[in-house]
Amino acid sequence: MIRRFLLLLVITIQMATSLFAQFRKYSNEFLNIGAGARAMGMGNANLSSVDDATAGYWNPSNLMNVKDFASINIMHADYFAGIAKYDFFSVAKPIQNNKRVLGCSIVRFAVDDIPNTLFLVQPDGSLNYNNIQAFSSSDFAMLFSYAQHLKRIGKLDFNAGANAKIIRRKVGHFAKAWGFGLDAAISTRGKNWTAALMAKDITTTFNAWSFSFDEKEKEVLYLTNNDIPVKSTELTAPRIAMGGSYNFRINKKVNLLTEANLDFTFDGKRNTLISTKPFSIDPHIGLEAGFKNIYFVRAGITNFQRGLADADLLNQKKVWISQPSIGAGFKIKNATIDYAFTNLANQQNPLYTHVFSFKFNFIKQLILFKKKDPFAVKKQSLNKGSFKRPVSKPSSFPNKSSNNKKPVPQKTAPKKNNNSAAPSIRMHF
Repeated sequence: MIRRFLLLLVITIQMATSLFAQFRKYSNEFLNIGAGARAMGMGNANLSSVDDATAGYWNPSNLMNVKDFASINIMHADYFAGIAKYDFFSVAKPIQNNKRVLGCSIVRFAVDDIPNTLFLVQPDGSLNYNNIQAFSSSDFAMLFSYAQHLKRIGKLDFNAGANAKIIRRKVGHFAKAWGFGLDAAISTRGKNWTAALMAKDITTTFNAWSFSFDEKEKEVLYLTNNDIPVKSTELTAPRIAMGGSYNFRINKKVNLLTEANLDFTFDGKRNTLISTKPFSIDPHIGLEAGFKNIYFVRAGITNFQRGLADADLLNQKKVWISQPSIGAGFKIKNATIDYAFTNLANQQNPLYTHVFSFKFNFIKQLILFKKKDPFAVKKQSLNKGSFKRPVSKPSSFPNKSSNNKKPVPQKTAPKKNNNSAAPSIRMHF
């Protein structure tokens, strides 16, 4: 199974590197934002250490870390002062005595209040701002995840997982699209370390777009020398993510988790730390310090890019910029609240974003309504014979455990004299 997965991975990389010119760059990028405030606080370095329901998004093979009972995760974030909203929900449920895990994730990214300036300019050249109308652009994705344990080799456990993705995108009433894709992953775990390999969009995820314009809109597009689209197909190139993590046990109360990931893209040269024509590499580095497995503090860095220096007025000097992040978490029994604070890789005037997520593990079966049997006590007492007079063992009865011992004679109370009895009256006829 492991060899087949690696063979499929090599074939996918070869196809991607040879056909990357046919793919559209930055396609379905809303699926690469991240999921869960824990991961975002660690700079999206969460490929190998993820152990909750968000594994369906990051690495479906790590869903095997969800044991016994179901787990859910909910996240919300606002971008650009609330203009863009990002929501995520995931659930995972182990089956067949923890040998397999099923999961489902829902991703939504929407931008509201986009101005439609199609009718702003009048035929006489004047501007009519009353004709500006707002519309929304929304992206949805549903991921159905499956994970299972492959085998145990020595002290190492190998797990595999896969995702089936359904994508729905909508831009006002102008454009709509449906898409479909597959992901595959494999991971292994040692005593204090983990490693994982994730292949996204191994089937070259596609979006089939359809467009709808009324006659007035078509006329304006024609007069302004714009093409009137009818149908279009958007292909998403495969990408590979690999990473590892190590958990340092400082003492019985404190531990330090470190993780590093590498994202390989094959859709052309990108503005990343390592950028070539065949592929580009974007690293992620994250840390998480835990205290008593209750309190957590996190930090991370990602999105390394070459950008123009803000102090250079000639826009000629380029410097390296990145996207740092910090976070914290608090665990209460089987519930965890996580928070992340990050920016959007702007050097001088960063746009900060607050991310909150909630995780809940069903460690016990919840019984909301339980009717009590009013006859339970009586039935129990009847079974034990509580209405019968208890029979006490005579004090002079010998103990079976002491066969060699002679019974101890018991002292008896002296008999009462008959003369001391109460007087009686006899009558003779």
